[in-house]
Amino acid sequence: MDTEIRFGKKRFYDHNKFPRGFAKSGDFTLLEEDLLVTYGETLLALESGELSPENAEEKHFVKVVAHPNKAKSKIEHTWLKYTTLARGRRRFHTLNSRGKVQAPQADVYEADYDIELD
Repeated sequence: MDTEIRFGKKRFYDHNKFPRGFAKSGDFTLLEEDLLVTYGETLLALESGELSPENAEEKHFVKVVAHPNKAKSKIEHTWLKYTTLARGRRRFHTLNSRGKVQAPQADVYEADYDIELD
């Protein structure tokens, strides 16, 4: 991919939100996973202000963090997707079963009947 954004000094992983990896989470494609792993450390540092942008593309990324609707590149869209899933509320789906549903039992009252049998 042709980009001016610097590679991270180490590979980027988020073991808390994506313990099995980005692609295995089902939320990211293999390309998106590669972008996050390769550039994620730099993007995080640019976003937090720990790293100053050195070129036009990094400066644009910093603007995109403040104004997500201005995202243009695949890296910017992937980072926004990551931050939305990692920091936002993730949807949680589950299948629950309480076993067989029992019909409510009617209250049975015993009555005193005097029945004569012949």
